[in-house]
Amino acid sequence: MNKQPEITDKTRQTFINVFCDLYSQKPIERISIQEIANKSGYNRSTFYQYFTDIYALLDYVEENVLKSINVEITSREFSTHTFQDALQCLENTEEISVLKALLGDYGSVHFVERLKREIPFERLIADFPTNDNLAPYLIEFYISTLISLFRLWIRNGKDLSSEELVKLIDSLFANGIKPYYIFGTVNEG
Repeated sequence: MNKQPEITDKTRQTFINVFCDLYSQKPIERISIQEIANKSGYNRSTFYQYFTDIYALLDYVEENVLKSINVEITSREFSTHTFQDALQCLENTEEISVLKALLGDYGSVHFVERLKREIPFERLIADFPTNDNLAPYLIEFYISTLISLFRLWIRNGKDLSSEELVKLIDSLFANGIKPYYIFGTVNEG
C-alpha cells in the first residue's frame, strides 16, 4: 500500500522540524535518531524510511535551504541597495527556523562555506573590482561579514528591524566601527 504524498511530506517535515529544533540547542553529535523519532511521535524505523542517518537528514536540510535561497536570489531584480536585497533573500526563505539552526551556535562551518560558495552573492556586490588581485579578499570580507551579522541578528531574535540592520551594515562598510565609539563608550548612532 502506497502512502499518500501529503502524509509522506508531513512526516519528513516533522523530522526536519524536530531535528532543527534540537540542532539549534546542541551539537549534532549529541542528537540521536531515537530522540528525533520520539519527539516527532514516530518510531526509529519510520525515520529510516526517510533518512539513512542524522547526517543524511542534515544534508537534505542544507540542500533544501541552499536551493530555496538560490531560487529567491535568481528570481529577483536587485536594487542598488544590495545588502538589503541579500537580507530579504535570506529572510524570505521559508526555512528561517532551519537557517537559525544551521547558522546557530552548533551549526557547522561547512554549511557557512557552502553558503558562500554556492550562493551567487557576488551578484549582490556592486562596484567591486573584478580583475584586481584584491577582489577575492574584498568579496570574502564582504560576504563573511554579511553572513556573520545575519547569524548574530537571527541569534538575537531579530532585535533590530531589518531597516536598522541595513543602516548599521551600510554605516559599518562606509565608515568602519570608529564612529560608534566616543571616548571609549559606544555611541548608539
